[in-house]
Amino acid sequence: MDYSGEDHIYLTAPLDSHRPPMVRRTEIPVLCIVVPCLNEEAALPLSHRCLAAVLSSLKTTGRISADSYILYIDDGSTDSTWEVITSLASNCVSDVGGLRLSVNAGHQNALVAGIESVADYTDIVVTIDADLQDDPWAIVAMVEEYMKGYDIVYGVRADRTSDSHAKRGLAHLHYKLMELLGARTVYNHSDYRLMSHRAIESLCSYEERNLYLRGIVPMLGFAQSKVYFTRARRVAGKTKYPLGRMFNFAVDGITSFSVRPVRMVFVTGIIFLLVAFAILIYVLARYLSGHTIEGWSSLMISVWLCSGVLLMALGITGEYIGKIYTEVKHRPRYHLEQSVGRVADAGVASRQKRRQNLQQQCP
Repeated sequence: MDYSGEDHIYLTAPLDSHRPPMVRRTEIPVLCIVVPCLNEEAALPLSHRCLAAVLSSLKTTGRISADSYILYIDDGSTDSTWEVITSLASNCVSDVGGLRLSVNAGHQNALVAGIESVADYTDIVVTIDADLQDDPWAIVAMVEEYMKGYDIVYGVRADRTSDSHAKRGLAHLHYKLMELLGARTVYNHSDYRLMSHRAIESLCSYEERNLYLRGIVPMLGFAQSKVYFTRARRVAGKTKYPLGRMFNFAVDGITSFSVRPVRMVFVTGIIFLLVAFAILIYVLARYLSGHTIEGWSSLMISVWLCSGVLLMALGITGEYIGKIYTEVKHRPRYHLEQSVGRVADAGVASRQKRRQNLQQQCP
C-alpha cells in the first residue's frame, strides 16, 4: 500500500516468507533514533536538523511519546564530532543523548552499542546513518508499520541511481552472492530499520563478535515489513564505505552466515581429483602406445592452476579459522568512554537501581 506523510509517499509491503502481524498496537511508543557517527562534524548539524524535525512531527501528531529522543554514537572520531554531539545534547536537553566509544569499533559495533544502551528505556529503535542518504521521513511510515503490529521494519532503497556504476554493480553482486550462499538478507537494505522492544531483546542475546546485522536481524523472525524510499546523496563529508571496506564487509557477511564456501572447496578438491585420474589414464595410455610424453606448457598451466586453487582454499579456510579465533576469546565488542544528555541520565538511573538491588541482597 502507499503511505503519505510530510509530502512524501512511501510504498510499504510485508516481507516475503514471514508471518503477518498478530494484532495492531494502540499504546503510544517511546522511540529512540540511533545514529552512528564517524568523523561527521560537517554533516551532523544538517542531519540533526532534519532528524529533529521528524521527531517533532511524530510527537506533535501523537504517533510517539514525548519522551522519545535521538542518540548519537561517536565511533572513535578524530575530528570534532564529539564536540558537536555534546553541544547538541546541552542545547536540546531531553531530546538528545550521546555516547562516545573509546576507539573506533566499527559501524556494526557502534550500532549495537547504541541499541544495547537504550534497550531498557525505549519501545522502538530506529537506526540510521548520519549522512542522510537514507530518507529520514521514512521513519514516519516505519512507525505506522510498527503500530500495525510489525516488530521489524526495513528501510529499502527503491533504486540505486545515486550510487556510482561500480558501487551499484558490487552491491548487486553482494546481495546475489549472499542469496546464492544461503544467507538471509533483504535486497537493497543497509542498516536503516525499525525494531520493537522484543526484537531488540532478541538481538542483544547474540554475543558473536563478527557482526553482520543485515544477516542477523532477518534471523530473529517476528512479523517483518519493508518501507521503500528514494536514496539521496550524502549531505556533507566523505563516505565511510569505499570499495575496499565494502569488499571486507561482504567477506564478513558471507563467512559469518554460510559454510558453503568451505563446501565449495571440498567439491573443487573432488573435481580436481577426478581430473587427476583422467590425466593419469591419458598419460599411461600414451606411454603404453609408445608415444613420447609432451606437454611442458600444459604441465606448467596445471601446476599454476592447482597452486592457485590450493591457495584460495587455504585462504577461505583461514577466514573461518580466524573468526573462530576471534569468537573464542570473548573480548568486548566496544568500550564506552563518555556519555552525555539523555543516555547519561539513563545510565545514572541504571547504576542507582543496581546499587539498590545489591543493598537489598546484602543488607
